[in-house]
Amino acid sequence: MSSTRRTAVVTGVLFLVTEVAAIAGLVLYGPVLHDAGYVLGPGSDARVFLGALCEFVLALAVIGTGVALYPVVKRQNEGAALGYVCGRLLEAAVILVGVISVLSVVTLRRNSAATPGADTPSLVTAADTLVAVHDWTFLFGPNFVLGANTLVLAALMYRSRLVPRPLAVLGLAGGALICASATAVLFGLYEQVSDTGTLAALPVFAWEVGLAVWLLAKGFTGPAQLPEPNTVEKWEASPEKVGGHSLAPR
Repeated sequence: MSSTRRTAVVTGVLFLVTEVAAIAGLVLYGPVLHDAGYVLGPGSDARVFLGALCEFVLALAVIGTGVALYPVVKRQNEGAALGYVCGRLLEAAVILVGVISVLSVVTLRRNSAATPGADTPSLVTAADTLVAVHDWTFLFGPNFVLGANTLVLAALMYRSRLVPRPLAVLGLAGGALICASATAVLFGLYEQVSDTGTLAALPVFAWEVGLAVWLLAKGFTGPAQLPEPNTVEKWEASPEKVGGHSLAPR
């Protein structure tokens, strides 16, 4: 298996991990995010911790996709490839801020249980504030930043034809739509976790799953696929053209 094929497989697996971890984390966080009295009750700490672990895995997988793709997409546009890596790092950082805010609610709940006569209104206010922090990170990380990252990667894939162009067009549409949806949520047109918000997120979800499946099944394809870096010298003796450009070193 060539290094480019291995990169495709690793990237495909990482994209699938991001989808599974993101959905699992959101579901497991349910008691904290939707129960205003969680900080005062018995709590479901183990479930929340498992959700935090899923979110941590999500952040690692997000970074992994950027790092894994960089050696391939930098051959198309190094600046855009570097921007994609930085964008994935920012997305992961925002996700981790949300994780810390949710875990802080658990800490508040445990401290209140160990302190008889705790100020109940203050605890509820503090917990609501931390949940609000998570909600904002959820809007900016997996929506605004994700949308921008999707646009960059889909544009690179469209120009290079490393994946079929219809799939890249799905990514361009999904990235634009989720950014537009996040803007609508920001200005209060509808809730992020709603039917409208879910529908707006479906194209980018389909793009990432479709990209993962394609990379696992077919790898990088198309006329713009470049040779492995360590094989460039072999092309010097008998240069050929791929995508209209000579691959002989200059």
